Amino acid sequence: MIETAQTHPLPPPVQAVFDAYPQGARDLLLDMRALVFDTAASLPEVGEVTETLKWGEPAYLNKAGTTIRLAWSPKRPNTAGLFVNCQTTLLDAWRGQYGDVLDCIGNREIRLPLDQPPPEAPLRHCIAMALTYHKRKPAR
Repeated sequence: MIETAQTHPLPPPVQAVFDAYPQGARDLLLDMRALVFDTAASLPEVGEVTETLKWGEPAYLNKAGTTIRLAWSPKRPNTAGLFVNCQTTLLDAWRGQYGDVLDCIGNREIRLPLDQPPPEAPLRHCIAMALTYHKRKPAR
């Protein structure tokens, strides 16, 4: 069975992190979690997605792609972030394709405002690119 957010229960340590976030951040990041699992379910090459904590933040790992992390910080209380490994070229690609609708920060973050609905189609594409990063990147 392919797991989606509805069929993938939150591991207790990950649930505790989401529970500690303020309501607005929790709602947005749980929506992003659902988007990760739903996107993965639509891509057979992704395989199983493991949900765990990395650096104390919810993280989503699979063999075909790079790790995706979701986080909120009191340093930026009005936003939350979707993070990828800073060694990838993903942010450059995302900035080129979606720089007009996504706030791409540095080489590892899409910053999402808590007071606006996230742009689902661009985020779904970015998540798909992250989940398949190793399958798509050119050999060295």
